[in-house]
Amino acid sequence: MWIYEKKLQYPVRVSQCNPKLAKYLIEQYGGADGELAAALRYLNQRYTLPDKVKGLLTDIGTEEFAHLEMIATMVYKLTKDASPEEMKAAGLGDHYADHDRALFYHNAAGNPFTATYIQAKGDPIADLYEDIAAEEKARATYQWLIDMSDDPDVNDALKFLREREVVHAQRFREAVEILKEHRAQKQYF
Repeated sequence: MWIYEKKLQYPVRVSQCNPKLAKYLIEQYGGADGELAAALRYLNQRYTLPDKVKGLLTDIGTEEFAHLEMIATMVYKLTKDASPEEMKAAGLGDHYADHDRALFYHNAAGNPFTATYIQAKGDPIADLYEDIAAEEKARATYQWLIDMSDDPDVNDALKFLREREVVHAQRFREAVEILKEHRAQKQYF
């Protein structure tokens, strides 16, 4: 059960309409290393993890939905005043033709979200290493988005998201060490 507070985890502001930047941010909305894939991955994997780390995946998976909401808000704000011509010039003509300015789960290249983005092996340590890699890839993507953006307001939120990815990777590393210790003591899961 979740308690939903009707506010974003971190404030999202944009300086101006910028559909080109929105096109890039969509990567973190519906891309392989984006927030939806992360949330679904962790909330799915938790069922085969030991109780000692199950709660961690629930917590981080839930937070990833909060990040998805932040990305959606940024994309919406960056495109809400864009004309069809501006959407087309930004490389979002196909998106506009199918969805107007509505959000749709696809990556920056326009490839739709797929369940193949969600990994689950069933081995707790293998899954946690997958999660560490996912967080590091998301951190790198956020850095590249910051590098491409000239909007200080958007960059502020992107920096917050980038730092949360670092924290998540660290928590997953700690969980791996806990599970390795238990495995070494022959306390199997």
